[in-house]
Amino acid sequence: MATTHPAAARLLYAVVGLPLALIGLVHVLVTVVGGAALSLTVIGLPLLSAGLRGARRLGGLHRELARRLLGVPAGELPPPRRAAGAVDWIRVGLTDPAGWRSALFLVAKVPLGYLAMAVVVVLYGYGLGALTYPAWWRLVPPQTDNAGVPQAGLSLPGDLPLDTWPKALLTALAGVLLLLAAPRVLRAVLVLDRLAVAGLLGRGRLRDRVRELEESRAFAVQDSAAALRRIERDLHDGAQARLVALAMNLGAAKEQLAHPDADPQARELVGSAHRDAKAALVELRDLVRGIHPPILDSGLPDALRTLAAGSPVPVELAVTLTARPDPAVETIAYFCAAELLTNVAKHSGAARAEIVVEEAGGRLWLRVTDHGRGGARPRGGLAGLADRARTVDGHLAIDSPPGGPTVVTVELPCGS
Repeated sequence: MATTHPAAARLLYAVVGLPLALIGLVHVLVTVVGGAALSLTVIGLPLLSAGLRGARRLGGLHRELARRLLGVPAGELPPPRRAAGAVDWIRVGLTDPAGWRSALFLVAKVPLGYLAMAVVVVLYGYGLGALTYPAWWRLVPPQTDNAGVPQAGLSLPGDLPLDTWPKALLTALAGVLLLLAAPRVLRAVLVLDRLAVAGLLGRGRLRDRVRELEESRAFAVQDSAAALRRIERDLHDGAQARLVALAMNLGAAKEQLAHPDADPQARELVGSAHRDAKAALVELRDLVRGIHPPILDSGLPDALRTLAAGSPVPVELAVTLTARPDPAVETIAYFCAAELLTNVAKHSGAARAEIVVEEAGGRLWLRVTDHGRGGARPRGGLAGLADRARTVDGHLAIDSPPGGPTVVTVELPCGS
C-alpha cells in the first residue's frame, strides 16, 4: 500500500472501515456485553475473557489498516501474558488493558465509520453523479412538476428542474467542486480515526519508552545476576580451591616444623601464614555465600526451608509457587528472608516467626511475621532490603505497631 495515492488510500480506509466497525460492534455486544451480563454464570467470565482477546485481534486489524492506509505510527501492542491453566487464562484476559482499550475502540469506531462513509457518499458519490450528469440527464424518465407539466432530467429540492444543457453543465461544475473538496474533508474527518487508533490501539511514545526502560532494566538485572553467578563459581572453583590447598600445605609444613630441632622463627612464620590462610578461606566462603547461596540452586522453597531450619527462632514456613521465579528474584527473596529472620532473632524478642511465600497477580509475595515487641522502622538493614527490592520493580512494606506483631511484606515480580 506504500505506492497507493494518499487520497485513494483514505477513501479505501473509509469504505472498508464501516463494515469492519459493524462486525466489531456485534462482537463486543455478543461477547463483552453478553459475557458481563452472564458473569454470575459458568460461561460468563470465560466468554468475556475470550471476547476481550477477540477484541484485541480485531483492534489489531484496524491498527494495521490505519498504519498501511493512513500512515498512523501505531506500534504493536505487547502480547498478553502467557497463562498457566484455564483459570489463569480467564484472569489474564480479564485483566488485559489492551483488550479493554480495543473493545472501547470497536464501539467508538461505529460512529466514526458512519461519519466517514457519509463523507464518501455525499461528496464522492454525489460529486461523481453530478460530474457525469450531462452524459445521462436526457436518459432520466420524464417527470411532472407540481403543475403537472412534464420535464426532463432531475429536479432539485423546491421543484427546481435541471432540464437544460446549461443547467446540466452547472451541475457538472458543482460535481467538480464536490470531488475537489472530498479528499480534504475526508482527511479532516479521519483525524478522529487517527487519534482513536493511536490512543486506544497503539502503545504511544510514552508507553514505548516505558516498555523499553523496563526491558533494559530487566536485562541489566538478569545480566548482573548472571555475572555474580560467574564470579561465585570462579571464586568457588578457583581462588577458594587454591586457598584450601595452600592451607593444607601450610598445615603439613607446620607439622614438619614442630620438631624440636626446627627453627623457631620459621615455625612461627609458617604458623602465622597458616592462620591467615584459614581466615582468608573463611572470609572467602562468606563472600561466596553472600553473592549466591549454593542452596538456591535447588530452588527457593528448599533454600527457605534450610534457612528456617537454621534459625534460632522457630519458624513456620508456607510456600506456594506455580512457577520458578527468575534467579535475580529468587536471590533477592532469599536475602530478604534471611535478613528479616536475623532481625527477628536479634531485636523482636519473639518466640516464633512465620514466613509465607505465594504468587498472586503475577507477583511474588514474601511475608515475614513475628509476634514480638514491634516498633520496627524502615532504616538500616530494612532500608537496604527496600532498595534491593526496587532494583527489580519490587516493594517492601512494614507494619509494626508498638507491642507487635510485626509484618514485613516484600513484593517482587514473579517472572519465570
